Amino acid sequence: MSTAHVVVTAAAVLANAGIAVADLVKARFVLENAAAVDVPPSWVPVLGALKGAGAAGLLLGLLGVPLVGTAAAVGLVAFFAGAVAAHVRAGVWRTIAFPGAFLALAVASLAWA
Repeated sequence: MSTAHVVVTAAAVLANAGIAVADLVKARFVLENAAAVDVPPSWVPVLGALKGAGAAGLLLGLLGVPLVGTAAAVGLVAFFAGAVAAHVRAGVWRTIAFPGAFLALAVASLAWA
């Protein structure tokens, strides 16, 4: 396991864990962004749980369960590709950098998995 893999994956774990908490507590900025891309508020905690599961899976990958880490990275790539697509579909460009950054972290984690 390379240093780059550990650093990028740790960053992805922290980023996803942080946004998962924001989703689970229904932070205002999360609800506003969800509304802008036509995601119902009732979905926000479920999406947060998925992000949290992805973070946990990446962490398990770092701790010695590489197949779980790879599966988590694949799931997060799919999740954030969908989030970017939702922004594009809704024409919400002002916040597209956020799911784009999460997607980039997930892709980088997967590349080094």
